[in-house]
Amino acid sequence: MSKFEPLFAMIEAGVKAKGAEMVKMGGAVFQLIISDGGDAGKLCIDLKSGSGSTTRREKPADVTITMKDEDFVALASGKLDGMQAFMSGKLKLAGNMMLAQKLGTILESAKP
Repeated sequence: MSKFEPLFAMIEAGVKAKGAEMVKMGGAVFQLIISDGGDAGKLCIDLKSGSGSTTRREKPADVTITMKDEDFVALASGKLDGMQAFMSGKLKLAGNMMLAQKLGTILESAKP
């Protein structure tokens, strides 16, 4: 089992439980891609309207964040700083980079 899998499940559960609240924080579509996770390593988090939704595939997004499995887990656990990850090439961004900064807050609010 991949290390990112429990985190994806936590994000999905968080959006189901607190979606409307997260839409107010996010207001965008976020695409996570775990580069060494295959098809299972793609999660689209739609926080644009309603109570939000998640989809386990790649979709058009306002910002796309691509990382390796171990780096994503380190970022989510606070062991890796997002800016350092970006500067060192461990985190790749496409789209609206300013939205990527909201992801940390969103991940925190997804925690049970």
